[in-house]
Amino acid sequence: MASASASSALSAASDARPIGVFDSGIGGLTVARAVNQLLPQERLVYFGDTAHLPYGDKSTAAIQAYSVKICDLLLRQHCKVILIACNSASAAAYELVREYVGSKARVLNVIDPIVQYVGQHYGGREVGLIGTKQTVGSNVYRKKLDSLDRDIRLHALATPLLAPMIEEGFVRGAVSQSVINTYLSDPGLEGIEALVLACTHYPLIREQIAEYYQGQVDVLDPSDIVAQALEQLLAQHGLATADTARAPQHHFYVSDFTPSFEESTRLFFGQEVSLEHYPLWE
Repeated sequence: MASASASSALSAASDARPIGVFDSGIGGLTVARAVNQLLPQERLVYFGDTAHLPYGDKSTAAIQAYSVKICDLLLRQHCKVILIACNSASAAAYELVREYVGSKARVLNVIDPIVQYVGQHYGGREVGLIGTKQTVGSNVYRKKLDSLDRDIRLHALATPLLAPMIEEGFVRGAVSQSVINTYLSDPGLEGIEALVLACTHYPLIREQIAEYYQGQVDVLDPSDIVAQALEQLLAQHGLATADTARAPQHHFYVSDFTPSFEESTRLFFGQEVSLEHYPLWE
């Protein structure tokens, strides 16, 4: 019979399996970067479906098909958690992915953590949201916030030019500022007290958005909030990796490779990464 101390050692056992993160491209690396900063001992396997980006203008059925196939790859990599680091895929495929993955891994999306955060901090207030056409059109944020019954009045605006602009490296300067100002001055966002950046690309222009509002509006970057939710999930289910002196070896896959993707990954992840071409669709 195992002793009490042996039992507690088992319950506190480390789970060194990786965390799978996927996105329609490389924008989800902003979430991966936040996870890496908060949980530096966790190993990441990232898949960017660059062959199909952006997901924001794809049908729900197409996004679901892509997501399931990517999950197969991440499960083959023995991922203990699959983090859908894409708002469009979180809106279109989260329930299906959770059902498909079953007990093989935990599944986390980027929508629920920010919805809970807004519910806790902005009850009875006007909250803005910018994202892709798919995310805004799905109404997923509105439905989830309404279900909290916190009298949060959501002002959602589709901003389809922002993600491709950021992908092309326009994150500082006259071009990006002009596009950002045009969107943020839309009458639909008038009177908001907080703005949710409902696309994983948008943290890269957070400073410019904050400058536009000059401290009058709270600009909410979901990546840090999602990383905290992941930390809680790992602790809750005994899935955390023990601290080690050696940094884990992350893997970054893309379904279509161009040198510009590799260049942009440094921008999104905040450090040098080596992209591996994984032609999942061939």
